[in-house]
Amino acid sequence: MEHVAIDLGSRESQVCVRDARGEILLERKVPTARLPAYLAKRPRSRVIVETCAEAFFVADAASASGHEVRVVPASLVRQLGVGERGVKNDQRDARKLSEVSTRIDLPSVHVPSELSRERKRLCNSRSALLQSRVQLINYVRGQLRAHAVVLHKRNPNTFPASVRSLLLQRPEGIASHLERVLSSIEALNEQLKEADRELLQLAEQDPLCQRLMAVPGVGPVIALRFVAVVDQPERFHSAHHLMSYVGLTPGENSSSLRSHRTGITKAGASDLRHVLIQGCWSMLRTKPNEPMAQWALGLATRRNRQVAVVALARKVLGILWAMWCKGECYRPELAASPTSPS
Repeated sequence: MEHVAIDLGSRESQVCVRDARGEILLERKVPTARLPAYLAKRPRSRVIVETCAEAFFVADAASASGHEVRVVPASLVRQLGVGERGVKNDQRDARKLSEVSTRIDLPSVHVPSELSRERKRLCNSRSALLQSRVQLINYVRGQLRAHAVVLHKRNPNTFPASVRSLLLQRPEGIASHLERVLSSIEALNEQLKEADRELLQLAEQDPLCQRLMAVPGVGPVIALRFVAVVDQPERFHSAHHLMSYVGLTPGENSSSLRSHRTGITKAGASDLRHVLIQGCWSMLRTKPNEPMAQWALGLATRRNRQVAVVALARKVLGILWAMWCKGECYRPELAASPTSPS
């Protein structure tokens, strides 16, 4: 079997092909957009790429052409010798990846399905709009404070109208640059409403997401992000494994006789972790009588609310994973159990 290592670039990619004995058969540059056609002409091979923006596009094309695919984690390639001795270029990188592939079967990250990637893209687009709105609102608040004007917290949907009402009472009125920002916030509000409607429709059409949304604090965004991140629940052998993947487990910094536990690792799927935490805060505010919320509030009296919310997020994550694996519906009577599903 041949080993085809590709050092991916946005426009051109470096290809290095070796035979099973490790001899270089071919080296050349190929336009990245033409890699699917190039791989379709090659005999069945092992295709090795490093994780990057174009990696899954090439991995899909290679799999469709019957090749074995290895998407190597970017954190691993340094250990394999890429960039050794301070010399790094596309040709050397492709050579090193193909050389290592002839000696060992390189590990590969999980290649998510196209449906999972599409769901991630939809959620990420909404998140980008949300972050833009937050930045613009904070900018307006800062400009108001510069004139000793303090605006109490407002619903983002009514924020522009509140600012206009406040400033129109002043002799100088509204500055043109602030009016442009307020108009942008209103446009983002409309885009976010449309994004929310699209995500809700998508979640309601998926039977799995419908079941998951029965869990308190879980809405369309959390359900879709969870399904997109997990993709295949069987690749996690326990709920704790998934919690570690999402970065919700405590870290550790111990050595010799010193033992020290740190905060959560915050490794892995940060977007899912973020929305889970937000969903749990919402659950405590809006549904405090739910069994899970009662369990978390009891924990908060012994520790603090931040610790309780993180513990609640771990619990919700474990429940969602168990519901998917077992095909069950949400059972409130089990939600307050101190033992996480596994």
